[in-house]
Amino acid sequence: MVWDFKLIAGPYGGVTEGPAWDGSGLLFTHIPESRIMRYDPNTKIPTVFRENTNCANGTMFDSDGTLYACEGGARRVVRYDKEGRTTSLAESYDGKRLNIPNDLAIDPHGHVWFTDPFYEGAAGPWSEDRANKDLSHDSVFRINPGSNNTRSPDRMTFDTTKPNGLLFSLDHRTLYVAQSDRDLDKPRQLRAYPLKPDDTLGRFDVQHDFGTHRGIDGMVLDTEGNIVATAGFTQSGPGPMIYIFSPMGEILETHPVPCDKPTNCTFGDVDLKTLYVTSTEGHLFSARTERQGRLLYPPLLNNQPI
Repeated sequence: MVWDFKLIAGPYGGVTEGPAWDGSGLLFTHIPESRIMRYDPNTKIPTVFRENTNCANGTMFDSDGTLYACEGGARRVVRYDKEGRTTSLAESYDGKRLNIPNDLAIDPHGHVWFTDPFYEGAAGPWSEDRANKDLSHDSVFRINPGSNNTRSPDRMTFDTTKPNGLLFSLDHRTLYVAQSDRDLDKPRQLRAYPLKPDDTLGRFDVQHDFGTHRGIDGMVLDTEGNIVATAGFTQSGPGPMIYIFSPMGEILETHPVPCDKPTNCTFGDVDLKTLYVTSTEGHLFSARTERQGRLLYPPLLNNQPI
């Protein structure tokens, strides 16, 4: 099946990211304007959902429908409650400010996992200057349930240089991490980290190596456990694509996307079979697919959202 991507919002100029389906509409971030937008598939109209988000990038709902975000400009991970209040969950590690929190994954036990790369320019003018980087590493972290910013998150990786998108397998015993460095002497890989019995991460397996080409930015799971990922760009390699990887990293399909650099994706609509895609130029695309998304929220019952 050919996926026919249609432009449904934008381009806004500047990066759109963080797509998250709320049950009836699609939230996505417009990083340079510090906004979360909401696209209603019934009215076809995008509206401002939340402002003053400190260049929020990745967002995700937990199983109860509470929204979390990586506010890169404020160097923190937050929770937005339904009354509009913001709670900061993590801002520092080992007494030093976080880099630029990027993307999220939440496990069934309520741990919030996030990537913390320092991509120059990703969170406003201050982030152009690498002298503002306090940590000596770019890592994956985990926030324990009930934690707040008075306690450091747990550092979970010690071998990443630019971790970007992250995603749990169907059984939540494997954490997929996009190692996506811009430096050509650093790897661009899809990695699979096993969760050990003590819930730390074991040694990773490389599921796919992108070589010198742009690797994965964001990704989402389908109900068969396959990884649906945004990767590539017009400057090299096969171009901007949606890749479908098996749980073992085999490329099952590729679908070209009509933009320079797709940034992230998620499934939505009533049956969770529409794929929504954001881009560095500020697009929001959608395409009907034969695949169904496996999201933490809304939950599925007999392969249908409830």
